[in-house]
Amino acid sequence: MLAKPTYHIVPTKFPSPINLPPLVSLKVPSLQAETTPKTIPNAISINPTSSNHVSTLDDTLIDDAISAFWDYQFLFVSQRSETTKPITLHVVDGSIPHDFPSGTYYLAGPGLFSDDHGSTVHPLDGHGYLRAFTFDGVDREVKFMAKYVKTQAQVEEHDPTTDTWQFTHRGPFSVLKGGHKVGNTKVMKNVANTSVVRWGERVLCLWEGGEPYEIQSGSLDTVGRFDLIDGCDSAVGGGKNSGDIWDVAAGLLKPILYGVFKMPPKRLLSHYKVDASMNRLITTSCNAEDMLLPRSSFTFYEYDSNFELMNKREFSIPDHLMIHDWAFTDTHYILFANRIKLDVVGSMAAVCGISPMISALSVNPSKPTSPIYLLPRFPDKSGKARDWRVPVEAPSQFWLLHVGNAFEIKDANGNSEIKIQAATCSYQWFNFQKVFGYNWQSDKLDPSIMNVNEGEHELLPRLVQVSIQLDADGNCQKSCVEPLINKWKRTTDFPVINPAFSGNKNKYIYAATSSGYRQTLPHFPFDTVVKLNVLNQSVHTWSVGRRRFIGEPIFIPKGDEEDDGYLLVVEYAVSIQRCYLVILDPKRMEEDDALIARLEVPKHLNFPLGFHGFWATDK
Repeated sequence: MLAKPTYHIVPTKFPSPINLPPLVSLKVPSLQAETTPKTIPNAISINPTSSNHVSTLDDTLIDDAISAFWDYQFLFVSQRSETTKPITLHVVDGSIPHDFPSGTYYLAGPGLFSDDHGSTVHPLDGHGYLRAFTFDGVDREVKFMAKYVKTQAQVEEHDPTTDTWQFTHRGPFSVLKGGHKVGNTKVMKNVANTSVVRWGERVLCLWEGGEPYEIQSGSLDTVGRFDLIDGCDSAVGGGKNSGDIWDVAAGLLKPILYGVFKMPPKRLLSHYKVDASMNRLITTSCNAEDMLLPRSSFTFYEYDSNFELMNKREFSIPDHLMIHDWAFTDTHYILFANRIKLDVVGSMAAVCGISPMISALSVNPSKPTSPIYLLPRFPDKSGKARDWRVPVEAPSQFWLLHVGNAFEIKDANGNSEIKIQAATCSYQWFNFQKVFGYNWQSDKLDPSIMNVNEGEHELLPRLVQVSIQLDADGNCQKSCVEPLINKWKRTTDFPVINPAFSGNKNKYIYAATSSGYRQTLPHFPFDTVVKLNVLNQSVHTWSVGRRRFIGEPIFIPKGDEEDDGYLLVVEYAVSIQRCYLVILDPKRMEEDDALIARLEVPKHLNFPLGFHGFWATDK
């Protein structure tokens, strides 16, 4: 057997949170799937589509609230099976190109949302389930493997003998229903589910708030925690102390956070950067106690391919920030000040275990602008460096989600312009407790949270370009925020580029977006890959069929031209509970032959929505 003989594919236990009309019968040519009111819609056989429009069969499907609700739930299924050997995927459309490079596409994300004792967790608290698609350029085959990351929490909560689960760690976003709540100090549940990177000979799975876990590249077995932070950073009493009131507060918090709640002194962020020109992996961490203080301390680390520390920079910013993603250029680390504040009432409820720990924090929209910190990547020897403690104030308020690219252009006089391409959303929409529409009080996923009626306000994620003009002394002369593409108004996230151009001026950016075909799910989940040309402002898209969704796309380079390569994206056919790996031609987007190949994951290994991936070439 290639996989364990017993497996479970079940939707998370979330009943409908909205008043839903009765389901009607769906009539399509030569096919009729009848359903009854208030039941899960039957799976519909959907013809695959390879262009930017959905098929005729999909167009005839009636878009009703019940099918939309359950399709959303089926995007977050619990997959308990793991592979024991690589499985060769079946090509169901097209063929694998002869020049597709050999390598592995790793995809991180959660795998489990409900245990066997009545508890469910937020998708961000789901145990890490690493998926790997390995391309053999000679035999033109793709082999699939998937395994749980054996974190400390996973080992404690899973019984391999009975193959049962019992959640004991609360996690930042969840409240246990079947476990210990009051007095449960197991808060920082490192599930290693957010991102993955292969650097040197190591595969690392990262999470927002703890050490990464190392994975064997071939078997996907967990090696163990990998310390990316040197010993002096990890020391409880380490760090500089200026003696101000916040240092005193930090000193009081450290024994509680480190000792009682077992939080690591440094929280490694899940997003990293790869500087292709210098062949460096760049990571950043923040202090655990700063989550509760009106200041933020960040440390940046740069490693060569042998994980030798080549550069380390520390910064203390006098503001309360929550950073998920960030940017870099040849000379700067760039932090967008996602401003937060302590919620006193929420903190008391969180400590008592009756609300998630994240409820101790809320967004802080008190400033009409968006502070951006330009932190010097290397020590300045000229004595003319700008004061990095003074942020650049972008003239509009936004919350940064993900960065696609950033680069810096200098002229002959020493003046420079920094451009950052990113996905942002509104402070008025973003809510820590409602990401993905999760309601911790009812254990429900409500798709309407991710599909709000924006009216005249742009609340949901959009692609923007931030431009900052600096003079030769580093003083800001002008800053502006504009749509990345003027005519592109759709909800869009997960921007990516050809990784060879990271930190350099780029022409193209790719992202996940929505076609808007589905009236009850107009914005999310995404069902379309978009290619945007930032120079001529052109837009090209490719969409999957209705009742099918996608995650983050990833670009696989093969030549010198920026769009010479392939796009990989996972297609989630929720109506038939199948996953497909899709290969697209980025030069043929919106053409009938944009789809190069679709490979089917076996149904018993159908997996939930992934978060972030990484392509590792064999060269």
